[in-house]
Amino acid sequence: MHLSFLITFVLALLLPFATTAQSLDGSLGNTDPFTISVNPQYPTPYSQASLSFLSSTLDLTNAVMTVSVGGKQIYKGSVRPIAVPLGGAGSMTSVVVTITSADTPYSQSLAIQPQDVSLIAEPVASAPALYLGKPLIPLEGNVRVVAVANVRDATGKVVAPANLSYLWTVDGTRIANSSGIGKNVVIVASPLQYRERPVSVTIQSQNGSLVGGADLSLVASEPSVRIYANDPLLGIRFDRALFSTHAISGTEAALYAAPFSLSILGGAPRLQWFLNGTSAQTGSSITLRPAGSGQGNASLSLTASAGASAMATASLSLSFGAAQSSNFFGL
Repeated sequence: MHLSFLITFVLALLLPFATTAQSLDGSLGNTDPFTISVNPQYPTPYSQASLSFLSSTLDLTNAVMTVSVGGKQIYKGSVRPIAVPLGGAGSMTSVVVTITSADTPYSQSLAIQPQDVSLIAEPVASAPALYLGKPLIPLEGNVRVVAVANVRDATGKVVAPANLSYLWTVDGTRIANSSGIGKNVVIVASPLQYRERPVSVTIQSQNGSLVGGADLSLVASEPSVRIYANDPLLGIRFDRALFSTHAISGTEAALYAAPFSLSILGGAPRLQWFLNGTSAQTGSSITLRPAGSGQGNASLSLTASAGASAMATASLSLSFGAAQSSNFFGL
């Protein structure tokens, strides 16, 4: 039913570091000759972080740069973006960058410490009780976004998620009442149809030494509703949804409707059955009993709705009174 929605992101931590550039002779500059940018801001464990360099005072085009990781030089040449390999969650990667311009070397160092964090979107929407997946993000509904943090210090010790501080941002606006220590959940309103709603979280330890973040974009989807046969012996046949046509072979047929990805903020979605265009009944179930003798056809339709305008429909062309097979093989 393509209703599973798990969106997982991985968080990494970039430690703050002193950005004052220092020439190798020990003298401090009055301003930072160059800056280092790390991309992505929160690299994943066992991935690579891309370092790029900018300067308003140095001629980087004619400068020479060396990059050392963990005390080992990995690059020497012209100034260009450099990929730095990282270790596991919580491991510290020390980087020293030296840029020599006009025969004067300048050096900066930084430490990158990747961490694992997953953002999970849990739509507050309809789905059958035994459905193994998860509904899509509903129109006119809410989404519960959960940050699952696996933050470790340099020794590998896990920091309890309840002791971390969470700062949530939705559509670029900080959500103060959902942020704070241990607040790893935020409730977000579904975006408008055909639009995205960015959600991000910044996580840090209480002493501020461990910092990281993750983000995702929420996109609402069209709801759907399916009709199933409700067999008196086998129960609801969730293994086979009914589409287009359905033959009523006995004296009656019981059908069941299951709405997917409709908001349940105001309770269960409203279900309305129509027989030959006329309202028949409401609710998830309907029982059809052909009247009279002979063969015939009828149209059955269903609407499932929630909120002001979110709606899904389904329809069947019914046939009844057909001659039964005379033997086991249907001959």
